[in-house]
Amino acid sequence: MTLAAFTQLPAGDLVLASGSSIRAKILHDAGLGYRCYPVSIDEESVRASASAEAVPIGDIAIMLAEMKAAAAVQRLALETDPSPAFVLGCDQILACDGVIYSKPQDHATAKAQLMALSGKTHQLFSAAVLYREGERVWHYLAIAKITMRRLDEDFIESYLDRLDVAAFSSPASYQIENLGAHLLSRIDGCHFSILGLPLLELLGILREHGLKPVASRQ
Repeated sequence: MTLAAFTQLPAGDLVLASGSSIRAKILHDAGLGYRCYPVSIDEESVRASASAEAVPIGDIAIMLAEMKAAAAVQRLALETDPSPAFVLGCDQILACDGVIYSKPQDHATAKAQLMALSGKTHQLFSAAVLYREGERVWHYLAIAKITMRRLDEDFIESYLDRLDVAAFSSPASYQIENLGAHLLSRIDGCHFSILGLPLLELLGILREHGLKPVASRQ
């Protein structure tokens, strides 16, 4: 059963510039009215270029989130009249010892990432950027520290075999909401941000922009 939104914005639903089912679920479970509008940008090129220029990793995450939101704003302006008032872009970057880990493209890369991170603490940078009526009004960066337990090769192989293609959907092939919990020994950070969206901070800024409960039915 689809639940009706608990809250509403003064000018229509929030647009999420992402196709992430996890981010969509977070918004849905929080009772926000939203719709997904996935956009594509060349993330790998942007990360590589920014890294070569020694741009701080957190700044890269914010930059990518802003590019996604801006791309959605521009496309929606051409498709709808009027364009949506609120557009949200998000990005995550996993880094360990200064090395950025992208989504693995195959089993061998996924295995190599997990072996490299085994027993180490890495950082997960989760950025969000909000546009209102075509103007950037807010951004936020959450940084979580996540420690991976020591993993042997047999465990890694079993884990990746069980995940199958889902192993290629995130850096280091883990999702804390399911089997990825078996990989970790400690988490220091916000649960929502680690999943990909700093929900508490987002709700705070949306309230400042008029978010309120939907009027009760009489």
